[in-house]
Amino acid sequence: MGAILAAEFPMGWLPFAIVLPLIVLALLWVGRLRLAVTATEFQVDDARLPLSAIADVVALDTNGKLEILGVGAHPLAFVIQRPWIGGAVQVLLDDPADPTPYWVISSRHPVELATALLATRRAD
Repeated sequence: MGAILAAEFPMGWLPFAIVLPLIVLALLWVGRLRLAVTATEFQVDDARLPLSAIADVVALDTNGKLEILGVGAHPLAFVIQRPWIGGAVQVLLDDPADPTPYWVISSRHPVELATALLATRRAD
C-alpha cells in the first residue's frame, strides 16, 4: 500500500524514501502494547487486573500460544494477541465475581513477565 501511495507522486525515488518509512513507523507505533506490573495490579494498556485475582501465571512459547488460542480456547478469555510476537503469558484468574477464566497477553519476554507477576503476587 505504501509503495502504491508513493508511486502516485511523480517525483522519482523521493516519495519512497519518505512515505514508506513513515508508514513503517506508524505501524510500529500502532502495534505497541504497554505492559506494567505495579504493587497492586497488572496493567495492559487500559485494562487493569488486581494482583489478588491472579491464581497462577504460565509463560507460553509460540507453540503454547497457538495451542491456548486454538479451537479449545475459552470464549470468555481476555486476549490481547499480536500475531508477529511468538511468546505470550497466560494469567489464570481466581475471582468468583468475574466470568473471565484467564488472560492471554502477547509478550516478547514471557518468562520475565510471568516471573514479575508471580513475584509481585507472592509479596502480598
